Amino acid sequence: MGNEDLVGRRVLLVDDDPTVAEVASSYLRAAGFVVQEAADGFAALDAADAGRPDLIVLDRMLPGIDGLEVFRRLRGRCSTPVIMLTALGSEDDRIAGLEAGADDYLAKPFSPRELVLRVQSVLRRSIDEFTPESVLECGEFRLDPSARVATRAGAELALTLREFDLLEFLLKHPDQVFSREELLRTVWGWAYGDLSTVTVHVRRLREKIERNPRSPTMLTTVWGVGYRFTTTGRADAVG
Repeated sequence: MGNEDLVGRRVLLVDDDPTVAEVASSYLRAAGFVVQEAADGFAALDAADAGRPDLIVLDRMLPGIDGLEVFRRLRGRCSTPVIMLTALGSEDDRIAGLEAGADDYLAKPFSPRELVLRVQSVLRRSIDEFTPESVLECGEFRLDPSARVATRAGAELALTLREFDLLEFLLKHPDQVFSREELLRTVWGWAYGDLSTVTVHVRRLREKIERNPRSPTMLTTVWGVGYRFTTTGRADAVG
């Protein structure tokens, strides 16, 4: 999917800073997105219910209810991708958003051009209407990229967008070791970024696929190098 396929997609921008909202909205609209704005948490929830956006850009610090609580309430209603905006240097805020299941984050102050690129990247991964992909099977896992459904031993896994992408990549490359930098570049599409993003998503994925996440046997750490995914089977395309 190219950027031209994203034209007309609806983005809900939630930020109480009018300057940030104005600049970000203008860049998103110039890229072809339909932008709706909300300035507080309650307005964001109402707008999400009424407008059914394709993606939400959500500030972490909001009046009324903060962005993290807004995100949790949104996740209880829908699976719309969310990019969280966090204060520069606030690692706790970034980790909290990723732990909650946000699809991406951007630290303030940010380049509006980078925001557009992040929005395009997340939407391309979340919207795949025309290119069916082969189902992957590896050990107990079965993953259908087109339907965005992953199962283990027949039970569906509740994965966020990025968790799904990470598992898909690992299923396609079993028994290989990847550094956090490589995973950030290939799964997230970032040339640079906070490596804790990868660490948090690996931990969350372990909680959903490992029988004992504290002692993983499939998604293991190769100390000083990165991570390796191993099951009793090999990844093969079927169907």
